[in-house]
Amino acid sequence: MADATVQSPAISASRAVRPVAGAEEWTQRLFLVLLAGWLLVTILLPLSALFRKAVEDGEGRFIGLANFAAYFRDPTLVQSIYNTLSVALISTVITILLAFGFAYAITRSAIPFRGFFRSIALVPLLAPSLLPGLALVYLFGNQGILKSWLFGESIYGPIGIVIGEVFFALPHAVMIIVTALSAADQRLYEAAESLRAKPMRIFWTVTLPGCRYGLVSAAFVVFTLVFTDFGVPKVIGGQYSVLATDVYQHVIGQFNFQMGAVVGLLLLAPAILSFAVDRLVQRKQVALLSARAVPFQVKRRPRIDAACFVLCVLVSIFVLSILGMAVFGSLVKFWPYNLSLTLSKYDLGALGTSGWDALWNSLIMASLVAVVGTIIVFSGAYLVEKTKIWPLVRSAAHFGAIIPLAVPGLVLGLAYIFFFNAAGNPLNFIYGTMIILVVNTVGHFYTVCHLTAVTALKQVDNEFEAVSASLKVPFYKTFWRVTVPVCLPAILDIAAYYFINAMTTVSAVIFLYSSDTKLLSISAVNTDDAGNTAIACAMGTMIVAVSATARLLQLGVARALRARTQAWRNR
Repeated sequence: MADATVQSPAISASRAVRPVAGAEEWTQRLFLVLLAGWLLVTILLPLSALFRKAVEDGEGRFIGLANFAAYFRDPTLVQSIYNTLSVALISTVITILLAFGFAYAITRSAIPFRGFFRSIALVPLLAPSLLPGLALVYLFGNQGILKSWLFGESIYGPIGIVIGEVFFALPHAVMIIVTALSAADQRLYEAAESLRAKPMRIFWTVTLPGCRYGLVSAAFVVFTLVFTDFGVPKVIGGQYSVLATDVYQHVIGQFNFQMGAVVGLLLLAPAILSFAVDRLVQRKQVALLSARAVPFQVKRRPRIDAACFVLCVLVSIFVLSILGMAVFGSLVKFWPYNLSLTLSKYDLGALGTSGWDALWNSLIMASLVAVVGTIIVFSGAYLVEKTKIWPLVRSAAHFGAIIPLAVPGLVLGLAYIFFFNAAGNPLNFIYGTMIILVVNTVGHFYTVCHLTAVTALKQVDNEFEAVSASLKVPFYKTFWRVTVPVCLPAILDIAAYYFINAMTTVSAVIFLYSSDTKLLSISAVNTDDAGNTAIACAMGTMIVAVSATARLLQLGVARALRARTQAWRNR
């Protein structure tokens, strides 16, 4: 006799496709259309305008690849490609070596203060990319306190760019490699030790292969960041031209938009290649932890632990020296002749730099980006991940959400000029307003936030939607009462990520601000151009302070809300 199986309504419903009826189905379709329209207008159409501009002349006539041919006929412009590739490759190698050693130290050694060292390594995330360049001027510039350390070489050029980019890209590589090294099966190491393998052989045959995909991802991320960064070469590059500064000179200095579009596409190419290779490598990645895996146990190894501790101290000194020098430079009365401390550089209004207005604009923009961006990203991720309508449209929306990861901020900002400033565009009215800065920043950092939201939503069983459907509860009530509270930690992380990046961004908005919407990061660039390095350092320090305050506030709010809304996580 066949066994009778009794299933609960929840389980039965979870195995069925959610019934979507009438008005609810049309509501979901409407929101999905709005999401697709948002991605189309903020990402795809601006990029298409950039492509069109690159194959047109000054009168708007199609000329094919003539602009590219003119670019490559100019040896000075071609030299910029070589320079950009050189500093990007050197910076990537140095950053990955430092990041791997640092990540290995805080995950695989028994050194003390590992949490403290990790926090120090992430500090550069709170600073705009121009800040390390400003600090290097005080350290190794013509009147720098450590000028003799360069043995007669100038900091204004490739040396300064590489040092600044290592500071800028280090936390990104550390986060990725720490994640890769954290997933380890103790059984593999026990098997290697039982076979009497030496520590170095275990490192090369077990440790390194286990994190190779993380290393590849980190390398491509760092290379793309350095290749497309504008802040560091703008401040410390001197006469050493790179593609990012070339775009700025063509557009702002010469109003040569066609050649600016060509350079923008050259900046886009390596980012797309890195993105494609990274996705290809990740497809080949296999799970490192199985259900039978044993968590990795750190063992004390005095010599290795001592070397790891020294490395962590040196990396921390490097990070804190750059940041500390920028702060010190903003406090000195008159460098290098009067080193007494003063807060006069922070009185931005008295100095006539419109700094307080710029700070206020940055706070407004960052707050709007955090609120608007979080709502759009999380709602969009919910539509893509949890609804069952229009599979092709949801897949297309997910693909559109991934595209910004391969688009440098400088390229996206340039694309916004060509699209939103077009005379026939009905959205032309937002050009030069705070709205376009918010829209651009939300689009620029969309991918990381989207993937964060999707990851959080994947952890929520589809049974919740199935049960609500069986009880005829509207999907939006389930979304508000169940999904949002469960995913609240991820939502707060997204909001904080948006706020901090909106405060520190330079390249994405350098082409889009007006006199009424100038941001503090842009004011710092302009102030440094005018020769007021100390005031620019003060502005950069203010950005770090605001970003750190926002992060601490986010952690405090998350902890308070977690106690009220996440009690179910505690047993």
